[in-house]
Amino acid sequence: MRVLVLGGTRFMGHFLVYRLLAAGHQVTLLNRGATPDAFGDRVARVRCDRAAGDLAQALGGREFDAAVDFTAYTAADGRAAAQALGGGRIGHYVMISTGSVYLVREACPRPSRERDYDGSLLPEPAGEEDRAAWAYGVNKRGCEEEIAAAWQRDRFPATVLRIPMVNGERDPYRRLDRYIVRMLDGGPLLVPDGGGHAVRHVYSGDVVRAIVKLLLVPSTFGEAYNLCMDETPTLTELLELIASQLGAPARLAPIPSAAIRARGIDPVAMSPFSDRWMSMLDPAKARAELGFQHTPLRRWLETVITSLLANPRSEPPGGYEKRAEEIALAAELAGAAGGGGR
Repeated sequence: MRVLVLGGTRFMGHFLVYRLLAAGHQVTLLNRGATPDAFGDRVARVRCDRAAGDLAQALGGREFDAAVDFTAYTAADGRAAAQALGGGRIGHYVMISTGSVYLVREACPRPSRERDYDGSLLPEPAGEEDRAAWAYGVNKRGCEEEIAAAWQRDRFPATVLRIPMVNGERDPYRRLDRYIVRMLDGGPLLVPDGGGHAVRHVYSGDVVRAIVKLLLVPSTFGEAYNLCMDETPTLTELLELIASQLGAPARLAPIPSAAIRARGIDPVAMSPFSDRWMSMLDPAKARAELGFQHTPLRRWLETVITSLLANPRSEPPGGYEKRAEEIALAAELAGAAGGGGR
């Protein structure tokens, strides 16, 4: 099978390429070439800056059996992909989308199902961080809608996969690592707003396996699927599980986000699983129609933690530069609680 991977040098794309190569498929990578890869001459490469609008020119009418698109973010990206790969030049196009398409919908249920996609959108938020997260979801919706229109109009053979926050080996954002380094340094771990909210993520390996399994399956054309784990621990429960697998005390210190920000600390940089723009999906459709199975939470956590410990980074993850302030704030919090009991 000839597979075009748009992106393919980071995280899930990286693992997908290795899996495709191991299965004997011919892989072509299309990206800007900004991030080095270790694939050598095992893959073909097409250099293209999609933002410059030269996707069709870069592909030059090439044909592929399948394409997996990790770098489609906007309506223009979706429209360009359908134009460049339409007309019978692709057997199956898979767009990697996001649970954020639900977060920007007014009164969207949690967990969100595929049929919850339609509805009025939230107005653009005033705050810069909220506005960026909102724009990401709105732009991904625009991309999805261009792909859906191409299916309806031209039978462009496309499938959309919506995923929540992804955890796995080689996570470039080092989200899980941000908790692990704090648990291992012996200090307390601040938990913004108590950590009582539910968490439902997805393991990167499960997404990659699902992609490979659905390629060239006609029943998925024109459909969208949520991929995520079934378990729904609270953040506190998840952190306690991580600590138990590390063999380290959790030392959790619940504290309001406002108090963290007042000390010049970004709560989400410190605790990425506390981001309020974090989707929660229902994977029932993918289970029923794709046979999607997720790796049990305990098992994939153990795999990722083992990988992180075996391959430590020389630099701490983002947000750790404020660690001394975090510890001081936790000490003040403990002192205030102790003083109130005297």
